[in-house]
Amino acid sequence: MTMRALVTGGAGFIGSHLIDRLVARGDHVVVLDNLSSGHLSFIQEHLDNGNATLVQADITQFDEVMVAMKGIDCVYHLAANPDIRLGTRITDTDLKQGTLATYNIVEAMRLNNVGTIAFASSSVVYGEDAPLPTPESHGPCMPISLYGASKQAGEGLISSWVGTFGIKAYIFRFANIIGTRGTHGVIFDFIHKLKKDPSRLEVLGNGLQEKSYMEVGDCADAILHVMSCSNDSLNLYNLGSHDTASVRRIAEIVVETTGCHDANIEYTGGDRGWAGDIPRAMLGIEKMLSTGFDVRYNSEEAIRHTALALIEEIGLNTEMNS
Repeated sequence: MTMRALVTGGAGFIGSHLIDRLVARGDHVVVLDNLSSGHLSFIQEHLDNGNATLVQADITQFDEVMVAMKGIDCVYHLAANPDIRLGTRITDTDLKQGTLATYNIVEAMRLNNVGTIAFASSSVVYGEDAPLPTPESHGPCMPISLYGASKQAGEGLISSWVGTFGIKAYIFRFANIIGTRGTHGVIFDFIHKLKKDPSRLEVLGNGLQEKSYMEVGDCADAILHVMSCSNDSLNLYNLGSHDTASVRRIAEIVVETTGCHDANIEYTGGDRGWAGDIPRAMLGIEKMLSTGFDVRYNSEEAIRHTALALIEEIGLNTEMNS
């Protein structure tokens, strides 16, 4: 039987990769996206062949969510504010686009009798004093960014809908997800800085920030694998890789892959890149591994793969060699 899946943020980075896999297995996908940061080109093939339908709407508007939710079997809720630093300037950004939007999703699910949700949460819910690697059992979670607070609030809303209204939920706490179609993040920023000035690369912080990175295809595959074999009413999983990489190492890889070998890497100083940034993070992934799923790329492999892909996507090689 064909499943009807709703993917919020489906024209975005992670959402579009997930849609590729949902379509490949025979699902029909409804894409709910306001296209503020997503790109139709990521999903145009699926729209053209009828395997996906676009509802261009805003998840902060409940009536618009209700329209998209009709006839849905499972929700993949990926939409959120993609710019964590924006929340430090406009402080209700994550409240509206994260917490309140997630309320709209679960309430529309209740009213439309939709039984299952997968939610894209984040490692940032753990805060900065968690043991490394951090297991799912760590608590209390004390996020230090407004984005992290909105993700934790979303988790709470979803778990309460599980307990009160009987939906089934999969909460996935992501490491840093990178890969093709990336539209933001440290690798994306470094490439664009070198495109603008090949002689220098500014790095926020001291470069010693160290985190685990997961390739986006591995992330999408992990979501669907876990959902196929974990059947509790509330399922919580970290999704990440086996190791970490420093920002300094990322800068070196980007300089190497862009061919800007004479670029001077300059650090702004301090132990974090911006207010709310967590200098060191690594997720414990034993629970994910116990399901039989493992990643194809570890952190440095994923970074190099991403850098090469994004350089090609923005045409930097052609520009540098012309």
